[in-house]
Amino acid sequence: MAGLNDKVALVTGGGSGIGRAVVEALVGEGAKVGVLELSPEKVEELEALGDSVKAVRGDATSLEDNEKAFSETVGAFDRLDVLVCCVGLWDNQAKLKRLPKEKIDEAFDEIFGVNVKSYVLATKVCADALIESEGCIVYTLSNSAFYPDGGGPLYMASKFAVRGLLVEVAYELAPKVRVNGVAPGGTATGIVGLKSLDQEEPMLASPKMQEALKSINPLQAEFAAEDHVGAYLYLANAKLSKGVTGVIINSDGGLGVRGLSKVAGLL
Repeated sequence: MAGLNDKVALVTGGGSGIGRAVVEALVGEGAKVGVLELSPEKVEELEALGDSVKAVRGDATSLEDNEKAFSETVGAFDRLDVLVCCVGLWDNQAKLKRLPKEKIDEAFDEIFGVNVKSYVLATKVCADALIESEGCIVYTLSNSAFYPDGGGPLYMASKFAVRGLLVEVAYELAPKVRVNGVAPGGTATGIVGLKSLDQEEPMLASPKMQEALKSINPLQAEFAAEDHVGAYLYLANAKLSKGVTGVIINSDGGLGVRGLSKVAGLL
C-alpha cells in the first residue's frame, strides 16, 4: 500500500493485542510510528522494532502523557498523518446483577477513563497536526458498539460512547480530517478486565472462549489480532479511502447477518 510510505502515525495502546498488530502492519507498509504504551516491558519490545518506531511510556488517560507521545512522535518524524486509538479494557461480561453496587462508581470511572476519555484526549492533542496534514483518525470499537451481550453494561456503554464520539469528531474535523473506526469481534488478545472489580485474568484468549465466539458468527471465524489490521490499513490510506469518513468497519465475522433459526445459511 504505497499510500503509507513516508506517513507518520501515532498509535495509543500499541504495545499488545490489536494495537501491536497495527503498529507492525503500519511499519510494514512504510510508515513511521509513534506509540503510547503504559507497560515498560512492552515499550522495550516496541523499541526493538527499529528506527521506524518511537515508543513512549505513558498513560493514555493522562493529558500530559498524550502530549508527550505526540511531541516525541513529531520530534522524531517531523509530522503526523494518522492517529490510531487502540487502548481498551473489557469488563469480563460483568452483567448488571453481578456488579456490586458499592464498586460501580470506581468501575465506571476506570472503564470510561480508558475506553472513552483516552480517545478524547488523544484526538484533542493531535487534531491541529492532523488538520495541517489533512490526515485521518481510526478508533477501535467492538461488536459491543452494535450488538448486546458482548460485555456487561459498563463495557457496552463505553463502546457506544466511542461510536458517538466518532460521529461527532468526523463532523467537526471535516473536510480536513477523515475519522473512522474498526469494530472487531471477540479476538484472542490479552485485553484485561477492571482492577476495580478484581478482574485480573484475561478471558478472551482462552481456547474455550474462542471456540464459543467462533460458534456465534456466521463466518465461523476465530480471530487473532492480525486478522483485523487490513481494515486499519485501508482507513489509514487516503489513496484507498479518500471519500470515507464517519464509517465503522465491522470485522466480526458477520454478526449483523446472523440468522434466527441458525447462525449461517449453509450450516
